[in-house]
Amino acid sequence: MNFKKIFNKLLIFLFIISIFIIPKTCLAYTNKVILGGQNLGIEVNSNGVLVVGFYKVGNASPGALAGLKIGDRIIGIDDTVINDITDLSFSSSVLNDKIKITYIRNGNKETTDLKLYKDSSGVYKTGLYVKDSIIGIGTLTFIDPKTNMYGALGHEIIEKTTGQKFEIASGKIFKSEITSITKSERNNPGEKNATYNAREIYGTITKNGVNGIFGNYIGQINRSNLIDVADASEIKLGQATIRTVISGTEVKEYEIEILKIYPNNETKNILFKVVDEELISKTGGIVQGMSGSPIIQNNKIVGAVTHVISDDATKGFGIFITTMLKEIED
Repeated sequence: MNFKKIFNKLLIFLFIISIFIIPKTCLAYTNKVILGGQNLGIEVNSNGVLVVGFYKVGNASPGALAGLKIGDRIIGIDDTVINDITDLSFSSSVLNDKIKITYIRNGNKETTDLKLYKDSSGVYKTGLYVKDSIIGIGTLTFIDPKTNMYGALGHEIIEKTTGQKFEIASGKIFKSEITSITKSERNNPGEKNATYNAREIYGTITKNGVNGIFGNYIGQINRSNLIDVADASEIKLGQATIRTVISGTEVKEYEIEILKIYPNNETKNILFKVVDEELISKTGGIVQGMSGSPIIQNNKIVGAVTHVISDDATKGFGIFITTMLKEIED
């Protein structure tokens, strides 16, 4: 399949929810990392409250009448900073049933007046469906042994209703176990199914960046599991492996073949095909939840899995590991 046809296919982020400049010849942050592959539970909390839909109260939605749109991020009401959904609860103390909303749209701060609707029980309604957090799973890519900073996913977290990057105020990674796999089929990528233990925290999330999520790792670290970092120029076509979990918490390596390298693409740098029969039989190829799975070649970490090609789930894309490391520095 040629380059043009591949990039016309539908590419799907592998993070479950319910992608800079390539370094040149020197490594951006460290020449060795602690190898990942472990499954992660992921929770991020929004910076403000995200509008994800509208509902009618009476004959219309007050939020829609106020000119708000899906994807707007509410950060203030009158003189109060909005941190989460609970800040959108209103009582009979509201003056004239009207509030001034401050929100972010396309990076710009704007304001509007919203007239609340009071129902028969005395509760004020905004007509807005909102969201202040996302929870899901992904894969740990690496930990920097010098700083305990980690990288995971290899792409940003997107809120599925709006299709926009989720602007975070905080977040955490924690223990998660894979319970089953929904296999990928043509034009229908599968997914890892998992349970969560949010009390067993592995680290914080301080950045939801274009090249992954990043933060401070506070869980137990196996510092003997070091691996050299490969520069993009060292990556070759041919045999490699990916490291991921498809059952419980067991991390295993599976064979892939690197088909092509795109050094000038922003994040889809490594085109590969899964050739491991065990992985294909159990997952159908690449599934959602494999985002961040390390790609290893010649005993070096070269990248991380980021996308699946929907019409052939045995094929996917990865990002250069040096790109993820550079984002930590930034």
